[in-house]
Amino acid sequence: MTSLDLSVSFQESFKAYDVRGIVGETITAATVEATGAAFVDVLGLAGQTVLVGGDMRPSSPEFAQAFARGAAARGANPKMLGLISTDELYFACGTLSAAGVVFTASHNPAEYNGMKMALPGAVPVSSDTGLFEIRDIAARYLTEGIPASDPGTLSDQDVLADYAGYLRSLVDLSGSRPLKVVVDAGNGMAGLTTPAVLGDGVLPALPLEIVELYFELDGTFPNHPANPLEPENLRDLQAAVVAHGADIGLAFDGDADRCFVIDETGNPVSPSAVTALVARREIARAKAAGEDSPVIIHNLITSRAVPELVATDGGRAVRTRVGHSFIKAVMAAEGAVFGGEHSAHYYFRDFFNADTGMLAAMHVLAALGEQETPLSALAHEYEPYVSSGEINSKIEDKDAAVARVRARFAGEDVDIDELDGVTFTARDGSWWFNLRPSNTEPFLRLNAEAIDTATLDKVRDTVLNLVRE
Repeated sequence: MTSLDLSVSFQESFKAYDVRGIVGETITAATVEATGAAFVDVLGLAGQTVLVGGDMRPSSPEFAQAFARGAAARGANPKMLGLISTDELYFACGTLSAAGVVFTASHNPAEYNGMKMALPGAVPVSSDTGLFEIRDIAARYLTEGIPASDPGTLSDQDVLADYAGYLRSLVDLSGSRPLKVVVDAGNGMAGLTTPAVLGDGVLPALPLEIVELYFELDGTFPNHPANPLEPENLRDLQAAVVAHGADIGLAFDGDADRCFVIDETGNPVSPSAVTALVARREIARAKAAGEDSPVIIHNLITSRAVPELVATDGGRAVRTRVGHSFIKAVMAAEGAVFGGEHSAHYYFRDFFNADTGMLAAMHVLAALGEQETPLSALAHEYEPYVSSGEINSKIEDKDAAVARVRARFAGEDVDIDELDGVTFTARDGSWWFNLRPSNTEPFLRLNAEAIDTATLDKVRDTVLNLVRE
């Protein structure tokens, strides 16, 4: 492949929020080195520290070194963090006030890798904050070479112990009743961070018995994909929770920035319920510190139970589009204490407005450990409605499909908004649904919620029949 061919294919791996491509095809050591140089130039980081780490994928160490070479060539001083989760990068960017990158493809299959980048303070680097400029300059460096400059120097730093200590300072689990916790790391980075934060790997033991499932760091994912959003990838955890008589199960994705929760019966606790539970705790803490109306962010796919609970508890709920760059921007603008998404991304003001699955898990553990009722009963308080989950329909003409749905509900007692896709809400409060087109695939995504199963089934089937005509 010529440098021109490589440049074109590599540019396709730059998405709105991160970089993600196939190793050896759309992402290589050469393209990564050029990106490291461009990262320094676009963000003005010559003479400054640039943090570089990676997950357990086989290509991550090579790519981290390549990025560091490119960054050093343009005068930055790379600090190598070694094996890290994505939220460890955010922690490091926040506490060290430095820009950085982590090599990960999150929940994608083994043949993928990519980059998540952040500015000092863990502010995300996205298409709105320089990512596409980095892409364009990297493409030029691939064909013209990286310009010579006074090179920077490399150093190493391990942030795992500080990361674990920081999270424990935010949620005190030392007084919890004893809990048996099954954790499915999916052969991802939670296999490293869980013993440090919840176990006795680097800090004193907590009253938690951790049952480890797939803690071996292995980016080939020999047991199941590290994508707990897919129900089949939760089956091993569900079975283990029941078999061990555990109080709770936790499943992390590959880079450990998302966490999914299983109750003691083996049933999933919805991310909306987790959002509501954590929101209640964070509102109470903020009000105790003197805030009048703490702000909670939720995307438009989360259950309406979330804003209802926030209002009941004296907070203010702010609804936003789906996507972490939108959430983080609104978190910062509103001074929000917490934010949650239906995809199990959870954002905390005390964690630099960034998402961390581990901190969300600690809040759930704390809530469970503070009372004697099982998790199934606790979660039931936060799940008063029934939801469809996300249903994808492969549709070439997505606009026409949405138009058919609009025509069907025209004139009915329904509110329609277009914050993200199109959301239809019954004015009597009995149901709502959202249709969002995928930006990268021929999919129209349906999410629906209703007051009971019969209503949900009727609304879901009506919409899907119209969409799939």
